Amino acid sequence: MAALLRAPPRLGGPAVAWGRPLCALWCLGRRPPTSAAKQPGLESEKFQMVYRFDSIRVFGFVSRMKLAQTALTVVAVPPAFYWYSQGLLTHTSMCMACGVAGFALSMLYWMSYFFRRLVGILYVNESGTILQVAHLTFWGWRQDTYCPVVDVVPLTETQDRPQDLFIRIRQYSGKQTFYLTLRYGRVLDRERFSQVFGTLATLK
Repeated sequence: MAALLRAPPRLGGPAVAWGRPLCALWCLGRRPPTSAAKQPGLESEKFQMVYRFDSIRVFGFVSRMKLAQTALTVVAVPPAFYWYSQGLLTHTSMCMACGVAGFALSMLYWMSYFFRRLVGILYVNESGTILQVAHLTFWGWRQDTYCPVVDVVPLTETQDRPQDLFIRIRQYSGKQTFYLTLRYGRVLDRERFSQVFGTLATLK
Protein backbone atom coordinates (compact mmCIF):
# COMPACT_ATOMS: atom_id res chain seq x y z
CA MET A 1 0.00 0.00 0.00
CA ALA A 2 2.79 2.43 0.91
CA ALA A 3 4.49 1.73 -2.42
CA LEU A 4 1.29 2.62 -4.27
CA LEU A 5 0.90 5.81 -2.24
CA ARG A 6 4.43 6.89 -3.04
CA ALA A 7 4.25 5.96 -6.72
CA PRO A 8 5.12 9.07 -8.76
CA PRO A 9 3.16 9.87 -11.93
CA ARG A 10 5.29 8.68 -14.86
CA LEU A 11 2.78 8.46 -17.64
CA GLY A 12 2.34 11.17 -20.21
CA GLY A 13 -0.53 12.15 -22.45
CA PRO A 14 -3.93 11.46 -20.88
CA ALA A 15 -2.32 10.39 -17.64
CA VAL A 16 -1.51 13.95 -16.66
CA ALA A 17 -5.18 14.87 -16.72
CA TRP A 18 -5.42 14.75 -12.92
CA GLY A 19 -3.18 17.78 -12.91
CA ARG A 20 -5.92 19.77 -14.69
CA PRO A 21 -9.45 20.33 -13.41
CA LEU A 22 -12.25 18.41 -15.09
CA CYS A 23 -10.08 16.89 -17.83
CA ALA A 24 -9.78 13.35 -19.19
CA LEU A 25 -8.77 10.77 -16.64
CA TRP A 26 -5.51 9.01 -15.90
CA CYS A 27 -3.67 6.01 -17.28
CA LEU A 28 -5.01 3.81 -20.06
CA GLY A 29 -6.74 5.11 -23.16
CA ARG A 30 -8.45 8.41 -23.80
CA ARG A 31 -11.71 7.72 -22.03
CA PRO A 32 -13.27 10.94 -20.66
CA PRO A 33 -14.23 11.27 -17.00
CA THR A 34 -17.67 9.96 -16.09
CA SER A 35 -18.84 13.32 -14.77
CA ALA A 36 -17.03 15.89 -16.88
CA ALA A 37 -20.00 18.28 -16.78
CA LYS A 38 -20.83 20.17 -13.61
CA GLN A 39 -24.11 19.53 -11.88
CA PRO A 40 -27.07 21.79 -12.77
CA GLY A 41 -26.60 25.21 -11.19
CA LEU A 42 -22.81 24.89 -11.02
CA GLU A 43 -22.00 25.60 -14.68
CA SER A 44 -20.98 29.18 -13.92
CA GLU A 45 -18.95 28.28 -10.83
CA LYS A 46 -15.16 28.40 -10.94
CA PHE A 47 -13.35 25.88 -8.76
CA GLN A 48 -9.88 26.17 -7.26
CA MET A 49 -7.80 23.05 -6.67
CA VAL A 50 -6.85 22.80 -3.01
CA TYR A 51 -5.58 19.22 -2.70
CA ARG A 52 -4.11 16.62 -5.04
CA PHE A 53 -3.07 13.00 -4.61
CA ASP A 54 -0.95 12.17 -7.66
CA SER A 55 -0.86 8.41 -7.07
CA ILE A 56 -4.63 8.15 -7.63
CA ARG A 57 -3.76 7.26 -11.24
CA VAL A 58 -1.99 4.15 -9.97
CA PHE A 59 -5.02 3.14 -7.91
CA GLY A 60 -7.25 3.62 -10.94
CA PHE A 61 -4.99 1.35 -12.98
CA VAL A 62 -4.91 -1.27 -10.20
CA SER A 63 -8.72 -1.12 -9.95
CA ARG A 64 -9.13 -1.83 -13.66
CA MET A 65 -6.54 -4.61 -13.58
CA LYS A 66 -8.32 -6.18 -10.60
CA LEU A 67 -11.59 -6.12 -12.52
CA ALA A 68 -9.98 -7.86 -15.47
CA GLN A 69 -8.29 -10.44 -13.24
CA THR A 70 -11.53 -11.18 -11.39
CA ALA A 71 -13.49 -11.54 -14.65
CA LEU A 72 -10.96 -14.03 -16.01
CA THR A 73 -11.02 -16.01 -12.77
CA VAL A 74 -14.82 -16.20 -12.63
CA VAL A 75 -15.11 -17.11 -16.31
CA ALA A 76 -12.86 -20.10 -15.66
CA VAL A 77 -15.34 -21.64 -13.17
CA PRO A 78 -17.97 -23.02 -15.66
CA PRO A 79 -15.31 -24.81 -17.74
CA ALA A 80 -13.91 -26.26 -14.51
CA PHE A 81 -17.32 -27.76 -13.68
CA TYR A 82 -17.64 -29.14 -17.19
CA TRP A 83 -14.19 -30.73 -17.13
CA TYR A 84 -14.96 -32.19 -13.72
CA SER A 85 -18.18 -33.73 -15.03
CA GLN A 86 -16.20 -35.26 -17.88
CA GLY A 87 -13.61 -36.68 -15.52
CA LEU A 88 -10.88 -34.41 -16.87
CA LEU A 89 -10.47 -32.50 -13.62
CA THR A 90 -10.14 -33.73 -10.06
CA HIS A 91 -12.50 -32.67 -7.28
CA THR A 92 -9.65 -30.89 -5.51
CA SER A 93 -8.78 -28.84 -8.60
CA MET A 94 -12.41 -27.87 -9.16
CA CYS A 95 -12.77 -26.76 -5.53
CA MET A 96 -9.55 -24.79 -5.85
CA ALA A 97 -10.87 -23.00 -8.93
CA CYS A 98 -14.09 -22.09 -7.11
CA GLY A 99 -12.14 -20.96 -4.06
CA VAL A 100 -9.87 -18.73 -6.12
CA ALA A 101 -12.89 -17.19 -7.85
CA GLY A 102 -14.61 -16.57 -4.54
CA PHE A 103 -11.50 -14.98 -3.06
CA ALA A 104 -11.09 -12.78 -6.15
CA LEU A 105 -14.69 -11.57 -5.84
CA SER A 106 -14.22 -10.81 -2.15
CA MET A 107 -11.03 -8.87 -2.82
CA LEU A 108 -12.72 -6.98 -5.65
CA TYR A 109 -15.53 -5.93 -3.31
CA TRP A 110 -13.12 -4.74 -0.61
CA MET A 111 -10.80 -2.93 -3.01
CA SER A 112 -13.68 -1.31 -4.88
CA TYR A 113 -15.25 -0.14 -1.61
CA PHE A 114 -12.02 1.62 -0.65
CA PHE A 115 -10.92 2.86 -4.07
CA ARG A 116 -14.31 4.45 -4.79
CA ARG A 117 -13.88 6.57 -1.65
CA LEU A 118 -10.24 7.52 -2.13
CA VAL A 119 -9.87 11.23 -2.92
CA GLY A 120 -7.74 12.18 -5.90
CA ILE A 121 -8.39 15.93 -6.06
CA LEU A 122 -10.33 18.42 -3.98
CA TYR A 123 -11.69 21.68 -5.38
CA VAL A 124 -13.50 24.56 -3.69
CA ASN A 125 -15.51 27.18 -5.55
CA GLU A 126 -14.53 30.85 -5.31
CA SER A 127 -17.21 31.65 -2.76
CA GLY A 128 -16.10 28.74 -0.56
CA THR A 129 -19.55 27.14 -0.43
CA ILE A 130 -19.17 24.02 -2.60
CA LEU A 131 -16.61 21.22 -2.27
CA GLN A 132 -15.88 19.15 -5.37
CA VAL A 133 -14.40 15.70 -4.72
CA ALA A 134 -12.73 13.83 -7.58
CA HIS A 135 -12.62 10.10 -6.82
CA LEU A 136 -12.81 6.73 -8.56
CA THR A 137 -15.78 4.80 -9.88
CA PHE A 138 -16.21 1.05 -9.60
CA TRP A 139 -14.60 0.77 -13.06
CA GLY A 140 -11.51 2.76 -12.03
CA TRP A 141 -12.41 5.99 -13.82
CA ARG A 142 -12.90 9.46 -12.43
CA GLN A 143 -16.12 10.71 -10.89
CA ASP A 144 -16.83 14.14 -9.40
CA THR A 145 -19.06 14.52 -6.37
CA TYR A 146 -20.28 17.90 -5.11
CA CYS A 147 -21.33 18.69 -1.56
CA PRO A 148 -22.03 21.91 0.38
CA VAL A 149 -19.13 22.99 2.57
CA VAL A 150 -21.55 23.52 5.48
CA ASP A 151 -22.34 19.80 5.34
CA VAL A 152 -18.66 18.78 5.60
CA VAL A 153 -17.51 17.79 9.09
CA PRO A 154 -14.26 19.70 9.86
CA LEU A 155 -11.31 17.45 10.57
CA THR A 156 -10.84 19.33 13.84
CA GLU A 157 -14.17 17.85 15.02
CA THR A 158 -13.09 14.26 14.35
CA GLN A 159 -10.63 11.95 16.05
CA ASP A 160 -8.57 11.66 12.85
CA ARG A 161 -5.09 13.18 12.96
CA PRO A 162 -3.22 14.79 10.04
CA GLN A 163 -0.35 12.34 10.43
CA ASP A 164 -2.66 9.32 10.04
CA LEU A 165 -2.30 7.39 6.79
CA PHE A 166 -5.91 8.13 5.81
CA ILE A 167 -8.31 10.78 7.07
CA ARG A 168 -12.07 10.54 6.66
CA ILE A 169 -14.08 13.26 4.96
CA ARG A 170 -17.54 12.96 6.44
CA GLN A 171 -20.79 14.85 6.00
CA TYR A 172 -23.26 15.83 8.68
CA SER A 173 -25.99 14.38 6.49
CA GLY A 174 -24.12 11.06 6.46
CA LYS A 175 -24.54 10.74 2.70
CA GLN A 176 -21.01 9.63 1.84
CA THR A 177 -17.58 9.21 3.40
CA PHE A 178 -14.32 9.74 1.53
CA TYR A 179 -10.69 9.12 2.45
CA LEU A 180 -7.71 11.37 1.80
CA THR A 181 -4.06 11.14 2.79
CA LEU A 182 -2.19 14.19 3.96
CA ARG A 183 0.96 12.14 4.37
CA TYR A 184 1.28 11.40 0.65
CA GLY A 185 -1.08 13.96 -0.86
CA ARG A 186 -0.37 17.66 -1.37
CA VAL A 187 -2.35 20.60 0.01
CA LEU A 188 -2.04 23.25 -2.70
CA ASP A 189 -4.10 26.00 -1.07
CA ARG A 190 -3.88 25.85 2.72
CA GLU A 191 -6.17 28.81 3.27
CA ARG A 192 -9.09 27.36 1.31
CA PHE A 193 -8.37 23.88 2.68
CA SER A 194 -8.58 25.24 6.24
CA GLN A 195 -11.83 27.05 5.46
CA VAL A 196 -13.42 23.69 4.67
CA PHE A 197 -11.75 21.30 7.09
CA GLY A 198 -10.55 23.58 9.86
CA THR A 199 -7.08 24.77 10.81
CA LEU A 200 -4.68 21.93 11.40
CA ALA A 201 -1.63 22.93 13.42
CA THR A 202 0.31 19.87 12.30
CA LEU A 203 -0.71 20.09 8.64
CA LYS A 204 2.13 19.06 6.34
